[in-house]
Amino acid sequence: MNVENIQSQMKKGVLEFCILTIIGRGEVYPADIVEELKEKGMPVLEGTLYPLLTRLKKAGYLDYRWVESTGGPPRKYFSMNKEGRKFLKALETTWTEISQAVEIITK
Repeated sequence: MNVENIQSQMKKGVLEFCILTIIGRGEVYPADIVEELKEKGMPVLEGTLYPLLTRLKKAGYLDYRWVESTGGPPRKYFSMNKEGRKFLKALETTWTEISQAVEIITK
């Protein structure tokens, strides 16, 4: 088994949860999501983020709006809708259960 592959899979498993948590705090521009994840030790490329945001939008969890920019093209800002909040709540419950079990097992 390749440890890098397992590490990558573990990160991918929580990335969506982390992104939804950030968006759940309020409307956000994707570059700000990338920056926050990087600051918190979970770097992600915009090329990874945009397809995930598109998938979450198509699933009915996110909304977006275009905002004119003074220095370039309009920017797309994402926010969470009612269905997204329900989905995030379910993920939060699952995360709590898993993280508690892992903590007990690895002690």
